[in-house]
Amino acid sequence: MSEIITDIKALQQETLLNLQSSKANNTVRAYKSDFNDFGLFCTQNGFKSLPSEPKIVSLYLTHLSTKDIKMSTLKRRLVSIGVIHKLKGHYLDTKHPSIIENILGIKRRKGSIQKGKKPLLINHLKTLINVIDKEKNEEIKKLRDRSIILIGFSGGFRRNEIVSLNYDDLEFVQEGLKISLKRSKTDQFGEGSIKGLPYFDNSQYCPVISIKKWIEISKISSGPIFRRFTKGSKLSDNRLTDQSVALLIKDYLKLAGIESRNYSGHSLRSGFATSAAESGAEERSIMAMTGHKSTEMVRRYIKEANLFKNNALNKIKL
Repeated sequence: MSEIITDIKALQQETLLNLQSSKANNTVRAYKSDFNDFGLFCTQNGFKSLPSEPKIVSLYLTHLSTKDIKMSTLKRRLVSIGVIHKLKGHYLDTKHPSIIENILGIKRRKGSIQKGKKPLLINHLKTLINVIDKEKNEEIKKLRDRSIILIGFSGGFRRNEIVSLNYDDLEFVQEGLKISLKRSKTDQFGEGSIKGLPYFDNSQYCPVISIKKWIEISKISSGPIFRRFTKGSKLSDNRLTDQSVALLIKDYLKLAGIESRNYSGHSLRSGFATSAAESGAEERSIMAMTGHKSTEMVRRYIKEANLFKNNALNKIKL
């Protein structure tokens, strides 16, 4: 009998690990952060957060709608509340009419148009590289920073994908550089993908040449490609955080005299997609590089790229 009890406890522990592993670490952290905000709301108003009920969740969503919060954030909070309830063994009907109808009403009153961060287009990309090259920083730091920006843009990478790259993920071939991406936001099970970056005609803005020089000067032969510097520009073994990418972009935009408020780490990825669309790249070619599983976002980039190109006003002569 004791063996059965032991086995059940072991199975319960394994099941818990499986449930935790079903979501990426960043996703789990986001769920917890969102639920903590809901918990704070409940505490302040004398409600029970776990388990909760639809009318309380609906009140919380109304509370969020009175703040400057996007509809996408509001919907994500709802998902997070539902997921935490499931993981803790509680049922919460997130499709209850009191929730759904409230969301529809909020959407009509607020509108659901989202103003995303600006894409970093070719002209600003070149400006940033020029600024880096002219900086008085040591060559090793300049090569790291320019490689991050050029690789991030050229590969249509998410910022966490950039910093997750290891030495073994790179393979230099005659045509350019093959980058193996072991895991991404849309590849939670680690099936992996390979991106190909060809050599550019203009060597100053070529990501392949830049990262080659970075590897040579840094003498990295294993582990993380992009690492932190300690004081005195000494390279450490510590991997950069994804937040570092966003801060790096903003810093160089400021040095270039460009308003940085509306740019983020995502600007590299969206900049690639928009620039590729402007150049006439096919939808599937853009998706093959960015790893988008849905055409919705890619078509938004294409629509923005063609805003003036296919404008009906171009046919009107005044």
